[in-house]
Amino acid sequence: MKSRSLHTVPALLSAAADGVVRTAQLRAAGVSSSAIEVRCRPGGPWQRLLPGVLLLGNGTPTRRQQVQAALAYAGRGAVVTGVDSLREQGLTHLPLPDQVHVLLPATRKVTGREFVHIERTTRLPPPVYRCGLPLAPPARATLDAARRQPDPVLLHSLLGEVVRHGACTVADLTAELDAGSRRGTAAARNALHWLTDRARAITDAWARAVVNACPLPKPRWHVPVNDPAGTPLGTADAWWGEVALAWQIGSRSQLAIDRRRADRTDRALAAAGVTVLRTPVSRLHADPGGVRRELTRSFHQAATRRAAEPMVVTS
Repeated sequence: MKSRSLHTVPALLSAAADGVVRTAQLRAAGVSSSAIEVRCRPGGPWQRLLPGVLLLGNGTPTRRQQVQAALAYAGRGAVVTGVDSLREQGLTHLPLPDQVHVLLPATRKVTGREFVHIERTTRLPPPVYRCGLPLAPPARATLDAARRQPDPVLLHSLLGEVVRHGACTVADLTAELDAGSRRGTAAARNALHWLTDRARAITDAWARAVVNACPLPKPRWHVPVNDPAGTPLGTADAWWGEVALAWQIGSRSQLAIDRRRADRTDRALAAAGVTVLRTPVSRLHADPGGVRRELTRSFHQAATRRAAEPMVVTS
């Protein structure tokens, strides 16, 4: 190796992403093809991970190095998705698949190799960045992983873990599923239906436990509320008609459309003289005592208000 190359390699090593570089970078820095070949021979200090991608080390590559190699191999526009994306965003306990799943624009002509699965898509998501890595947002990453999970037990576990971790909600996952291709989504769709029903049942159980511990009369549950003219205003998760109090169990949804819908319902109810209390789902479990105090206070405030007109409630 030329002396220029010997001086170049340490600088490249310090600048390389986890020791991963493209051969084109080495050549541009003055390292000859023959020098690269010598160093990548068995027992040499470097190794080839993928076509055109080297690891400046001879140990077993870490998963992070494989991710960096997959991005270097895929080139411009690449976004890491699936379990690797989720792990980089905090779900570190999820089991790793055999391959790093990478998304590319549909116009790119790159095929998967070794430990890299390449998926070309017309719906390339805007990446989020963690430690410099371009990652698919949680809902997209989860559904991409779900489509490649053939085991129904592991599929349910994946979706449940993502929701329990708070990375996204069932509503986020459902919206992402509906926005993409239906190909290969039947199992994920069925699992989401199950997860939706289970999440609703758990939320209902938590809400009822909070109400049962309050010094309040029992409400009606999931009641459609109309104005006196019969115009629907929305559905109250819990409804105390005697004081026109609507308790709404909120959502941690990241979707703006869900937040806007909830805001519209709350405004419509409030404009008709209803006292509205909205509680995030997370607080039912994390702070039931605080929720009981808020609910009791809201009930007494509603009782002192004089409603302009009586509410009409449909059954």
